[in-house]
Amino acid sequence: MTTDPLEPAAPHELAAPATLLLQGAHHPQAAPHSQAAPDSQAASRPQPDGLSPTARTTPTRGRNRQVAERERLMTLLADALVAHLGVVAGPHPVVLPTAFGVDPSGPDDGGTLYLHGSVAAGWLTPALEQDVCVTVTELDGLVLARTGFHHSMNYRSAVVIGRPRRVTDTDERRRALDLIVDHMVPGRSATLRSPTRKELAATVVIALPLAEASMKQRAGGASLEPGDLELTGWAGEVPLRRVASAPVTEDYVSEPVPDLVLRRARGLGMA
Repeated sequence: MTTDPLEPAAPHELAAPATLLLQGAHHPQAAPHSQAAPDSQAASRPQPDGLSPTARTTPTRGRNRQVAERERLMTLLADALVAHLGVVAGPHPVVLPTAFGVDPSGPDDGGTLYLHGSVAAGWLTPALEQDVCVTVTELDGLVLARTGFHHSMNYRSAVVIGRPRRVTDTDERRRALDLIVDHMVPGRSATLRSPTRKELAATVVIALPLAEASMKQRAGGASLEPGDLELTGWAGEVPLRRVASAPVTEDYVSEPVPDLVLRRARGLGMA
């Protein structure tokens, strides 16, 4: 499989944490971890309507796949169910899959991406002391060429870089946790009991500004080299989509599956 930025996966070009990102790196290099207060970076603060506002979120490879519209980033975040948080925790980087919630008009520049975890999580303190990287990827198809070099994937992917903050305001914490639940099933949080003091004490919520973000997308068929048309063999795409099965009720539940859960399952492709 080629390492050309127009085709398959290439390593994410941040110094740390290292993650794999489809179709070339979003960012040319890592910026040093800044210890300055946010206000000292006002000159480089991104514009709210666009993407790739800084050098480290400007693609240097595969620019033809770069997405400039912020609304397309928000659509991707609405579609995706899992994000990956990259942080240097101690002597090595870690990349952690996580649920998330999004507030496009949240209190941070560009909107707010909310993550949560245990107060005992080893990544928590390091994450609040450095810039972190969050990636989101949706895979849309396998692209099969007549040569291994040009096998690829169709995808939508986003990278968000920034300094997260710990959410301490009570109302914001509750709203953030509701957003994370509702990202899985819209409206679900309103049907649940309120979290207990013990549950809230055991949970940390962090907020990451969506201002410094980039997005890339690949669609279409395989690339060809001169002479590939004279080769034999099948080439094309295997489209991929997420498909939900019917909800499975717990043995101890007597109520029918709620309409909002059925709507979500149908929205995720349940027949």
